[in-house]
Amino acid sequence: MSYDLHTHSVLSDGTQSVEELVAEIAHCGLTGFSLTDHDTTAGWQSAQKYADDWGLDFLPGMEISCAIGPLSVHLLSYGHQQNDSVLNEHITQARTSRRTRAQRIVQKLSETYPITWEDVLAQASPGATIGRPHIADALVNANIIKTRSEAFSGLLADHSAYYVPYRAVHPVDAVTMVKAAGGVPIMAHPRARIRGQVASAELIEQMIEAGLSGLEIYHRDNNEEDRNWLKKLAQKYDLIITGSSDYHGAGKPNRLAENTTPPQTVERIKEIIRQNHQKNTPPQHTQTI
Repeated sequence: MSYDLHTHSVLSDGTQSVEELVAEIAHCGLTGFSLTDHDTTAGWQSAQKYADDWGLDFLPGMEISCAIGPLSVHLLSYGHQQNDSVLNEHITQARTSRRTRAQRIVQKLSETYPITWEDVLAQASPGATIGRPHIADALVNANIIKTRSEAFSGLLADHSAYYVPYRAVHPVDAVTMVKAAGGVPIMAHPRARIRGQVASAELIEQMIEAGLSGLEIYHRDNNEEDRNWLKKLAQKYDLIITGSSDYHGAGKPNRLAENTTPPQTVERIKEIIRQNHQKNTPPQHTQTI
């Protein structure tokens, strides 16, 4: 009995529809899952429907793009209220920034390679959060490179001549927003050195002070030494420890359920969500006649 709490569909940068994703999750023998598309909750309703159809437990989630200068940080938000205006305003701005950034990257690439913005749009589903993965898919489709992974280690890497920065919220502010929206903030792949620069201990502790609830420790991009360091940090601050695949379908080598989270941990997350939502619900006043 286990959960995969970090998965993506075509609504962000995954390669499967929500229906296809949930069916594959069911065939993996998982108890439940979370759909954590980048900066969108568009898949929550259909994910819940297909989870019910397959007898799976669904925990609503989202992956929020954060940054401090060149440092990219990702924050997983579980169970926040979908109608929170502050958080919704941020993710709308983030999606717009991602799209503008992608357009600028394609413009730079097009000066050297046969790729157009229309090629990128052809790789994305309607309403998807457009980003670098879709550019990577367009590069693959044009036979410029072979895989997404090759794109992110070369043409689309942070050190590439085609790199373009984008607007993203400070991770400490993101934690605050998620908490205010009734959600449970958990830092995604906090020591993913393979992706480039990682968050310092000082930054993670600032996020904890702001209300960070947990760390995604069991992730393929956290090496063993860093996992041990993160576990000590989690023990020190009584943080939730999760394990996830960060599954994107055919887009990345990550496989469903390669790292998982036990039910008791998921129940702890759900209990915090219940408590947060109760705090955010105005009291009902009754009049005695």
